[in-house]
Amino acid sequence: MARTITAFPATKNIFTTAPIASTARRKVAGYARVSTDTDEQFTSYEAQVDYYTQFIQSHSDWVFVKVYTDEGISAVSTKHRDGFNEMVEDALAGKIDLIVTKSVSRFARNTVDSLITIRKLKDHGVECFFEKENIWTFDGKGELLITIMSSLAQEESRNISENVTWGHRKRMADGKVSLAYSTFLGYDRGEDGVLVINPEQAETVRLIYRSFLDGMTPALICRMLEERGIISPGGKKKWCPSTIFSILTNEKYRGDALLQKTFTVDFLTKKHKVNEGEVPQYYVHGNHEAIISPEEFERVQLELERRRTVGHTYSARTAFASRIVCGDCGAFYGQKVWHSTDRYRRLIWRCNRKYARGDEKCKTLVLSEDDIKALFLKAYNLLMADRDAVAADCQLLIDELSDTAALDAKIMATQEEMENTITLNKELIRTQAAKGTDREEFTRKATEYDERFRKAEARLARLQADRKRNLARCAEVRSFVEAIREQPLVLQDWDEQLWKIMVSQLTVYSDGRVVFTFRGENTITVMAE
Repeated sequence: MARTITAFPATKNIFTTAPIASTARRKVAGYARVSTDTDEQFTSYEAQVDYYTQFIQSHSDWVFVKVYTDEGISAVSTKHRDGFNEMVEDALAGKIDLIVTKSVSRFARNTVDSLITIRKLKDHGVECFFEKENIWTFDGKGELLITIMSSLAQEESRNISENVTWGHRKRMADGKVSLAYSTFLGYDRGEDGVLVINPEQAETVRLIYRSFLDGMTPALICRMLEERGIISPGGKKKWCPSTIFSILTNEKYRGDALLQKTFTVDFLTKKHKVNEGEVPQYYVHGNHEAIISPEEFERVQLELERRRTVGHTYSARTAFASRIVCGDCGAFYGQKVWHSTDRYRRLIWRCNRKYARGDEKCKTLVLSEDDIKALFLKAYNLLMADRDAVAADCQLLIDELSDTAALDAKIMATQEEMENTITLNKELIRTQAAKGTDREEFTRKATEYDERFRKAEARLARLQADRKRNLARCAEVRSFVEAIREQPLVLQDWDEQLWKIMVSQLTVYSDGRVVFTFRGENTITVMAE
């Protein structure tokens, strides 16, 4: 018997599973997107929506669903494109059979996102048509063409991103400062982009700095601002400690500007990273009018550093918190309650680690708030009895701290050493590339230069920190001198504000000595009774 073959023609579409001979009309949607919200692009956006509405409705075998849109959105990622994501969800739910859009670049400039989305749609029987390239995704060559076109679109997006980044960095190198004025407290945008002080907001900034130097924590400052009804930089009634910290450490309030604090790692994800030396930074001195004097700014930085390094959790719940120190173990005194449930209830201050060391418990005194206030009055009156001599000693210290010539010379010499080391290392690399010298010798010298540079870099950081610390201490001592000249020679009643202004630390010893360290670095010892 002769062998025969019978063919059965396909009756369903391989992608949609719909009968080939079916006359059912396809549900069609359009997609329009522009990447900016300028007037010119808005016209383009309106034109796209109008065009695809009429284009779809002009086909008798198509049923118009809607035109999905994204306005002012980049195409490098689909993550934040609400219109696009809604369209895909509707397509996967069976509401759309065909998506029509202008070009591959309108759909997505990220090759991976583009292919994943198209394959997902294809698996659910949804086709895409890119009019400019005349690509139908159910076509056999569709995926290859889309891969090529998406890669080209992604490369174009990368070039645009690099050009924009280059422009930003060139502006920074030229010392041109820009910031988000709508969420930056204290400054408005002036002519030619110059920062102009906003008087009302500047008062809030000054209040934050004063409150911090008076001993308040960022959390307490937040509470104070909320109670006063002051609005945050973001326009909210609620303040966050991180916002206060940002204000306290932002050099723009002293009239300077550090540029390129962060940079974009990847143009696709738009991920930002804190600049830790990966790209150049530029510091512009005297860029605009300052709200905070450089001296007060440095005092704040010094106080921030001090609070970070005290080794204890800094508190400012009361005037005495984080100011009284145990002379035995160095721990802070904390507020305790004796007889909390009876009529002998009493608030006292005692070393927080008094019983934390077993048999070595601290023998320092327990002080009541009345004791502390009386001791302060005694120490204050002793200090002010010789006010002129104290002021003269402080002036000598101010002169010493403000003379940074020796430190400046060391900083300059260290910077020159770093530059010379870089030059030597470059010459070594050039010689190795040109002549191919001994590999072991090259490695030895390269390691030596690297170590030399790292040591000089660490030394430079220490010198610069010392310079800042000296200037901050100088400002604090100067502020102390101004304060004592305005205060009475004899104080008879407790003054909490004066305590905050004048006292840096109170150290209590087991032999009854109580040493007051004033902000001018003067110390007065009194005996507790």
